[in-house]
Amino acid sequence: MIQVRCLVENTAKTSSGFWGEHGMAWHIQTPAGQVLFDTGQSGEVLLHNAALFGLDLAQIDALALSHAHYDHTGGLPEILQHTRPGVPLYAHADLFRERFSKHGDAFESIGLRVARADLEAHSELRLSTGPVELLPGVWTTGEITDRTSFEGRSASHFIHTADGWQPDPYCDDLSLVLETGAGLVVLLGCGHAGLLNILAQVRAHFAGDIIAIAGGTHLTSATDDMLQQAVETLAATYGTPRIYPGHCSGHRATVALGSAFGDQAQPCPAGMELSFAE
Repeated sequence: MIQVRCLVENTAKTSSGFWGEHGMAWHIQTPAGQVLFDTGQSGEVLLHNAALFGLDLAQIDALALSHAHYDHTGGLPEILQHTRPGVPLYAHADLFRERFSKHGDAFESIGLRVARADLEAHSELRLSTGPVELLPGVWTTGEITDRTSFEGRSASHFIHTADGWQPDPYCDDLSLVLETGAGLVVLLGCGHAGLLNILAQVRAHFAGDIIAIAGGTHLTSATDDMLQQAVETLAATYGTPRIYPGHCSGHRATVALGSAFGDQAQPCPAGMELSFAE
């Protein structure tokens, strides 16, 4: 059995004791081991929710980061105190580029809040632009290079280059792919590369049908036309997989997906647990 637990999300299961915060984190447990995908905004919330699930983070076999933004990596400093020394940490090679959010004329840093030296002191960095297998049947998508569909962009996100301030290209954005007995499960961090672009790359590089999609789809900034395109493509190309939008998906997208797919579309609050046959 493959178990996927939502450790951090903007919301939490009602009357459950789980805490919510703006961010995303997943725990994946397979017969081959355990993976922590993203760490949310704070170690406090992640550790609290992990304890409610009865998880011991010292048993984590691998860490993976969807991208550098603080709401997905903010818990790293505290989490590294609970994971074993030398634990592999998988991410895109562009992870350490500094990232900013523009407010008026000011630029606020929103990237990693832990130094590379501190990460290297505790974990084994495995940075790559291509797909990488973390555990048997658990892969990163690698960089989403073909972005012919709309992306999950924010007009306020920037990087600083030799030519000055530029929109963040989100090169570091990646997702996880789980190979299960029934098909592929796609776990999203924030979906900055674009939901449909991510799914197209998964479909091109991995064998099997996509049976479930969960996490941050970044449809919160999507126009009505983009939402319609997403709904139509999901239905026509992917056979209406189960969809668990969360974090940066936005209320409009959640309603649109629910209206289109009924019970196949459900929110993914902290405390949610999904199970898949091997």
